[in-house]
Amino acid sequence: MTTTDTAATSPFLAACRGEKVSHTPVWFMRQAGRSLPEYKEARAGTTMLDACANPELVCEITMQPVRRYGVDAAVFFSDIVVPLRAIGIDVEIVPGTGPVIANPVRTEADLKRLRDLEPDDVPYITEAIGLLRRELGETPLIGFAGAPFTLASYLVEGAPSRNYTHSKTMMRSQPDLWNAIASRLAAIAGQFLRVQVDAGAQAVQLFDSWAGALSESDYRRLALPHSRATLASVAGEVPSIHFGVGTTHLLEAMSEVGTDVMGIDWRTPLSQAAKRLPGRPLQGNLDPTAALADPKPMLAEVDEVLSEAARVPGHIFNLGHGVLPETNPDALKRITDHVHEKTAE
Repeated sequence: MTTTDTAATSPFLAACRGEKVSHTPVWFMRQAGRSLPEYKEARAGTTMLDACANPELVCEITMQPVRRYGVDAAVFFSDIVVPLRAIGIDVEIVPGTGPVIANPVRTEADLKRLRDLEPDDVPYITEAIGLLRRELGETPLIGFAGAPFTLASYLVEGAPSRNYTHSKTMMRSQPDLWNAIASRLAAIAGQFLRVQVDAGAQAVQLFDSWAGALSESDYRRLALPHSRATLASVAGEVPSIHFGVGTTHLLEAMSEVGTDVMGIDWRTPLSQAAKRLPGRPLQGNLDPTAALADPKPMLAEVDEVLSEAARVPGHIFNLGHGVLPETNPDALKRITDHVHEKTAE
């Protein structure tokens, strides 16, 4: 099935465009793993980044939540640091910690390590998406990349950080170096999106997970231009979504990156976000911990999100961040079915 054919029948893609839909579409960030027993079985004995480089395994893990939940879109199983590893950066995802960089990028000399990403560096991405498009049929596939600030925060810090001391010090003391690093990462992340779209991804999401650590002024000067450059690689070709955590103070600024849809975390009511971003399709934004509650209070919170989204043009139901590992898969199935039934015409 071609992208055009799928676009004609997909509530998810229609919602991304702000069009009328037969029901509110649903997908979950981190839906492709962590809480599913079949995911844990498939991943057994394999590191995260090795799994991301195995096309057959990527296809299987991406399909698992589509089969189990009946969601309206699949999100490609990968990780935002995959393109960094592909260009030779020594990075590992340490369980319980996250991405750890053996040699952080902190000097002019380190810039030489950030070479361009070529399609031949990630042949497994193209192969996996080809497999998925055949498996998915009319269900669209979402590709993704990390935004330059979030990627840089790992590269410069060397590991997940609470205060981003190295990154913020570089921003202030060596802005030219910071911008050079972020510019290189924008090109790398943009090419990563390009590869996915060329292979058949029908939408993309830019994750700036840690942008909320920045003030609006710093975000506008030192992050926004690089995120905009990343999205320019696929601008206008497929629907795009932008998402960050703790970014209530940045919604207007993040909307200037140029995506079609703004992802909203659980801290900001969708009705409030809609007033601040008039006419913009929105994605979100159930608190991930709500999926851990008993069914009655959980579905009451789902209904609250749907009520908040009543005047949003093109609402895509999602969590306000990723699925928590301890989430019962049955809860996500119950949420998906409830949203479909509650919003069906």
